[in-house]
Amino acid sequence: MSSSCSWDKWVEKAVLRLDSLNLLRSLRPISLSTNSTQQQQQYNGGGIETFHELQSWDRSSVEIQITESTFQKWIHNVPSSGDELMCPDDDREVKLDVDTLPLRKLILFSGNDYLGLSCHPTVRKAAAETAQQHGMGPRGSALICGYTNYHRLLESCLANLKKKEDCLLCPTGFAANMAVMVTLGSISSVLAAGKKPLKDEKVAIFSDALNHASIIDGIRLAERQREVEVFVYRHCDMVHLNALLSNCTMEKKVVVSDSLFSMDGDFAPILKLAELRKKHGFLLVIDDAHGTLVCGENGGGVAEEFNCESDIDICIGTLSKAAGCHGGFITCSKMWKQLLQSRGRSFIFSTSLPIPTAAAAYAAVMVARNEKWRRKAIWSRVEEFRVLTQIPITSPIISLVVGDEEKALSASRHLLESGFHVTAIRPPTVPSNSCRLRITLSAAHTTEDIKKLTSALSNYLKSTDVGSNTCNGYAKL
Repeated sequence: MSSSCSWDKWVEKAVLRLDSLNLLRSLRPISLSTNSTQQQQQYNGGGIETFHELQSWDRSSVEIQITESTFQKWIHNVPSSGDELMCPDDDREVKLDVDTLPLRKLILFSGNDYLGLSCHPTVRKAAAETAQQHGMGPRGSALICGYTNYHRLLESCLANLKKKEDCLLCPTGFAANMAVMVTLGSISSVLAAGKKPLKDEKVAIFSDALNHASIIDGIRLAERQREVEVFVYRHCDMVHLNALLSNCTMEKKVVVSDSLFSMDGDFAPILKLAELRKKHGFLLVIDDAHGTLVCGENGGGVAEEFNCESDIDICIGTLSKAAGCHGGFITCSKMWKQLLQSRGRSFIFSTSLPIPTAAAAYAAVMVARNEKWRRKAIWSRVEEFRVLTQIPITSPIISLVVGDEEKALSASRHLLESGFHVTAIRPPTVPSNSCRLRITLSAAHTTEDIKKLTSALSNYLKSTDVGSNTCNGYAKL
């Protein structure tokens, strides 16, 4: 029996079991009106204003300002909780009129707004008009009163983007991963009919060593409930994964991986994962947080890029990166959605997205699908960085490993003084001996931005011994 058929059978049995116990939960959408003609057109997928090239407002997503006080604290590595923005005469009030303070302008190279959509007029207009008409919308969890026609429209749009049967919105990408991992574990308990599942009845989860923290935390929670057995394979090592799968006698197997790794900027070997799926019959779960809208002709993500969408059983994503908004989602079958909305605790017990956020995210996805030049632009910036530095990067996420913490902080300070916002990534995010600069590129960056950044990096490396200690040819800068 194929992996798809086996898992369909188990999920269907779990859903029927929950239904028999009156534990199957339903979404009951609240219908909110869309009064204006223009808003109705956008709601139905028409009337979306798009552009054919970068506009002046695109720069707002990569040009930022910080106060001189913040700059000095950063330069001297002084801990801060943001209190430099407090009014000097009342330390309980935040000073909103920052224009009266000395400011430093910076080019942002550390955000995740890969397409520059957070400032797009269509996205802003969708949020503003929806807020004007409905406020924040019904405040409650999706299963109580927080699910509306705006949320359903966004789910349908994302399911279509990922070529999946359905979609479940979550408050964040972190919550989405947690919901999937906990739900996977719950299958063994549900099918065990109230008993603790035996080892062979549990779910075996195989996880890449560098998966995102939300995947790891979700697995740990399921493991704590004694519902899963966990196997961690070496990063992108398909030989190791194949060996672990071959030696595992458990029937219910799941492999979970980031598609594009957030700290290293490398792609999972997704075609090899698809081959192993056919061989071993496991459920393949992919977190496409950094690939969604960035990769693929239509922005469908890494699976579309490698033409293997049908090999992905569950695709998780976020709306806080290339969509420039907020929220997370899980695209899957309708049966999986029923199970997730009934067992995914981080979904069940969280307030749903405000409707202006849902409306803005829908607009962002529609814009991203239509403005394909934005994807071409970001990949052009990747190529320019690669040519200028001779570093063989493969994505808009550039990981410059410099070694210990002080070297990473020193490099970040140098770039700050040169006018660039690039933060040092330190433990516990990465191991202590692999502190790094994490640079991210955007469609809103220009060729000139890339040239200035690489020049600043080159000048820094020439003045230090960092280049000789790094692992990926950064000394070539």
